[in-house]
Amino acid sequence: MAIYYIYRESFHIKIIKIMAINRKDFLKTLGGMAALTILPRKVLGGQGHIAPNDQLTKGIIGMGGIGFSANHFSSNEQCRLVAMCDVDSNHLNTGVTRAKSELNETVKGYHMYRDLINDPNVDVVHIATPPHWHGIMAVEAAKAGKDIWCEKPMTRTIGEGKKVMEAVRQNSRIFRLNTWFRFKDTFYGLGTTVAPLKKLVDSGMLGWPLKVTISGHTGFGWKFFWVGKENLVEQPIPKNLDYDLWLGPAPYKPYNEHRTHQTFRGYWDYDGGGLGDMGQHYIDPVQYILGKDGTSPVKVEVDAPQQHHDAIGTWRKIVYTYDDGCQIILQGEQHGDPTAPYIEGPNGKVYQGFRCELNGQPAHNIMDILSELPDPEPQNTDFIKCIHNREKFALNEINGFRSATIVNMGLCALRLNRTLEFDPVKLQFINDEAANALIDQPMRAPWKI
Repeated sequence: MAIYYIYRESFHIKIIKIMAINRKDFLKTLGGMAALTILPRKVLGGQGHIAPNDQLTKGIIGMGGIGFSANHFSSNEQCRLVAMCDVDSNHLNTGVTRAKSELNETVKGYHMYRDLINDPNVDVVHIATPPHWHGIMAVEAAKAGKDIWCEKPMTRTIGEGKKVMEAVRQNSRIFRLNTWFRFKDTFYGLGTTVAPLKKLVDSGMLGWPLKVTISGHTGFGWKFFWVGKENLVEQPIPKNLDYDLWLGPAPYKPYNEHRTHQTFRGYWDYDGGGLGDMGQHYIDPVQYILGKDGTSPVKVEVDAPQQHHDAIGTWRKIVYTYDDGCQIILQGEQHGDPTAPYIEGPNGKVYQGFRCELNGQPAHNIMDILSELPDPEPQNTDFIKCIHNREKFALNEINGFRSATIVNMGLCALRLNRTLEFDPVKLQFINDEAANALIDQPMRAPWKI
């Protein structure tokens, strides 16, 4: 049967015949019956309003910290927050309460992430859990037909990243990784957005190959306090925490509060310390600047103390080398040359604050020079628009996998404390069984990806 809506616009009554049933629940309830209903103008869309068929909905998995950032914890006409999930009942209750008080949204609270993913009212799944859950949740969300906004690092292992790429492709999903410096905001110590440096590199004025140094001296401090503790003493599990579900695919270890919540990054089972936390923020823009979105380094070298089998420690230096000689050098806290440039080529250097030298001379007018050069190719940076148009976001499952792989290559080398060679096509280490065993790490039953 046809469905008719009557709405008031100014002093006029208008009648519209709707030929298709809207996918939202309240419209589904009208299917199979005639209805004559007076609705506000915003329900049908129009100037200043988004119709229900165009308004997306989202759910957040993980309400312990980053889930409350503005990137996730928001609700508006473009995308409304309708659900959230956490295995800690205190975190979940806080989230539901804050959604009501701060966003004026009554959201559905879930204990099990699959219930949120399978909720037909959720269009977009935001993954804000510890990294050992990212791969499983992203794959299951893609298979459920949901688009995905995932926290960094994209995945804890290279193998999980490959599975995410495959699932997103096979299910025609839109994926966004939550680091954004390749396309907006001042890039830490660079003192500007990435775009001017991209223009400078693409111009060839610095020469080739290039060496990029990421350190506290160049404006990029590593969170070295993200380290684990050895010989943890077992503690009682808090009643509010489902610890078994928090662990999920990770190996079972007796509960200690330092393993969970804000300090989980210090343990190999769940993350990768300061490198896992900040690595993709720092490295992804470099990958973009160097034009390496479609490949990976062929070698990684480490200078670090022997790592504990459970607790992540510190490191002094990590060097990645591409097949063309370009390098990314990570200097640990208080290590490295204090006078080192951020980026260096045969013909020029760029220092913290975007102070530049060309051919051995200060380039005080570098911004004037760059203003005459073509801008970098435009990027799709509106996630909501990408979903509606089914276009890839600027940082997606493909280039995001490559920058996550750089991070994970470094973590593998740190765990083994040796130089590793990598095949960027086959996506495996060369002649190193132990390193390749870290690409696809076993998951605790019954979890799998």
